[in-house]
Amino acid sequence: MKLLKLVPQDTNIRFLKLRVPFFILSLVLIAGSWMAVAVNGLNLGIDFAGGQEVRLTFEENDAAPVGELRERVAALGYGTPVVQEFGAPNVVSIRVPLPEGAEDTPGVATEIGNQVIATVEENYPGVRTDGNETVSGKVAEEFSRDAALALLAAMAMVALYIWVRFEWQFGVGALFALFHDVSVTLGLFALFQLEFGLQIIAAILAIIGYSLNDTIVVYDRIRENLKKYRKMPLPELLDLSVNETLARTVMTSLTLLVALLPLLLFGPASLFGLVAAITAGLFIGTYSSVYLAAPLLVWMGVTSDSFVPKETDADRQEKKVLGQV
Repeated sequence: MKLLKLVPQDTNIRFLKLRVPFFILSLVLIAGSWMAVAVNGLNLGIDFAGGQEVRLTFEENDAAPVGELRERVAALGYGTPVVQEFGAPNVVSIRVPLPEGAEDTPGVATEIGNQVIATVEENYPGVRTDGNETVSGKVAEEFSRDAALALLAAMAMVALYIWVRFEWQFGVGALFALFHDVSVTLGLFALFQLEFGLQIIAAILAIIGYSLNDTIVVYDRIRENLKKYRKMPLPELLDLSVNETLARTVMTSLTLLVALLPLLLFGPASLFGLVAAITAGLFIGTYSSVYLAAPLLVWMGVTSDSFVPKETDADRQEKKVLGQV
């Protein structure tokens, strides 16, 4: 039985022929994304904007009906709630956004929490209230700071890893590609005003991981070909390397897309932002690996001698001694 090949073995697409227009396009996308964030802002979720948190225990149930709770609390009209298990299957944390100014008005936030509790108790007898607290803006600011630090630390460690494994030019190329991926993802959330919460930070970290994986595969093939084809012009060598890894890239992307599309189209609303971010990042990360990470090596002076060990004085002395023998 003949194996199905999504990408023919003799594929020879000249990706780097359009490296300048695509690089300009990438710069425009980055600038436009940050402009959208500055003008529209991000539609921050409860994790970053604060809200009212209610903790409940369903004493007569083995597990809390998380999906039903989300629908019933959303019907109160305070926005999309965040409903999560809290330490045990029958314990939940329900967080709802607060109207503007509610946090500064005594009793308003607590009353909203009481409405949530009353709604749950009305439909589910035997519920115990464990807490009714306001998540302040200060706590939300700490979440925002920690999330930003997590993203910066991830990108910095990625650059350091690639720098050590390859050369500094590869580290700079990978870091710029990741900056592009994160920027465009943030721009999409600012443009379409999708809710931006902690789960989106997890999605961005997943995008960084996927993009990095794809970039390292391409870089590893480039390094091999630099040693193998010493006289080949660098743009041609980069095209060859990308084409040789294209089958793997397409197969990985399609496999992930098959898993994401059903969730995107038919999954619960609470997961839409997370799945949408990863789906967009799948295409953004693949694009940056091909049209940013690889072409940048040309402009940063990578040559066929980049991975050839330099001859030291000891090596030359040894050759001289051997020649005399």
